[in-house]
Amino acid sequence: MLLGAIADDLTGATDLAVTLTRGGMKVLQVVGVPPSGAQFADADAVVVSLKSRTIPASEAVAMSITAGEALLAAGARQLFFKYCSTFDSTDAGNIGPVTDALLALLGESRTLACPAFPTNKRTVYQGHLFVGDVLLSDSPMKDHPLTPMRDANLVRVLGRQTARAVVLVEHGCVRAGTEALRARLEAVEGIAIVDAISDADLRTIAAAASGLRLITGGSGVALGLPDVYAQAGLLRASTPANAMAAPQGRAAILAGSCSAATRRQIDLARSRGTPALQVEAAQIAENQITVSEAADFIERNSDGLVPLVYSSADPEQVRAVQKTYGTTIAGEMIEQFMGQLAQMLAQRGFTRFLIAGGETSGAVIQSLGVTALQIGPEIDPGVPWTLSSGEARNFALALKSGNFGTDDFFLKAWDLLQ
Repeated sequence: MLLGAIADDLTGATDLAVTLTRGGMKVLQVVGVPPSGAQFADADAVVVSLKSRTIPASEAVAMSITAGEALLAAGARQLFFKYCSTFDSTDAGNIGPVTDALLALLGESRTLACPAFPTNKRTVYQGHLFVGDVLLSDSPMKDHPLTPMRDANLVRVLGRQTARAVVLVEHGCVRAGTEALRARLEAVEGIAIVDAISDADLRTIAAAASGLRLITGGSGVALGLPDVYAQAGLLRASTPANAMAAPQGRAAILAGSCSAATRRQIDLARSRGTPALQVEAAQIAENQITVSEAADFIERNSDGLVPLVYSSADPEQVRAVQKTYGTTIAGEMIEQFMGQLAQMLAQRGFTRFLIAGGETSGAVIQSLGVTALQIGPEIDPGVPWTLSSGEARNFALALKSGNFGTDDFFLKAWDLLQ
């Protein structure tokens, strides 16, 4: 194994896995912490998907370290800590604490942090994270229900989460080329926030980081890793996945994300005639909607456009619900509902699921008992179809980060399945 990756949510892991697969690596995505002594056959990269983005930092650290130990024991030469391209976190963690713990596990004192993903309009310049043409702190991420991002200066954000030095490596150094950047990184003692505004920058960063035992960032910074391994003569010949044998069966869309992108996708799908049922945390708490009723709705409407059950709402509605029930409880009610709904639909013969939202995706995967995923065709940048593997029953799963995908994502995704 060349690369062992640890992702802090399921959709982020899939995003990274498809990036590496597209570059020619044979990738296995596993769900949850691998057991001690786990072996991963002939995979070039193994991506471990955790549900650790919003849990207490101490728990995120423990899970990440156990995963890191399993990957190293299986032969990983380099570790990659993958988090969202919007640097989702709070002042208490979890990006800083997990990075610190993985450095300690490796006995290393330096790494880099780069969440840039230009294809999806995430760029870092002068240490500030931009979403499109606006600062992260001016984007809809400022109203995220769990990790509101109200500071775009990543040096400041990460500096509040770690006792290590956090320094900026400016874009001019990246533009100077691989050797200049490598020399700059080798002089760092701590964590370097590295500017990147293009895919070319990301490839330069990957090449310059070849000597680092740990890389941290979004999936974009992994863009150049397959080329680095290939040029070093380490990469086996592999064919990127571009098709998969999807199981036959009925389909459903479950959306728990409240991101602006997902809300646009819901609005467009509904305007085109998609049958849609909104489920609110208050309805669940007051037993005004049951899982069985939602499953009945999907089953009744499964002959035309793929039906949708969603909990997505605008920021004001989300805040009102959180005020009543508490931030954690409100989120957990939705996640549990969606997970139970997926399980009931599977029992009724549904085999194809499109899930929007990292937390929702994690709940659904857990409820379906999925432990590993094969990467299939890419719907939009960072979002492929996947096929559950190693299960008694296979599912086709599109696991979408809330912020990803074009407005017509819910409509066009199904065209890629045979």
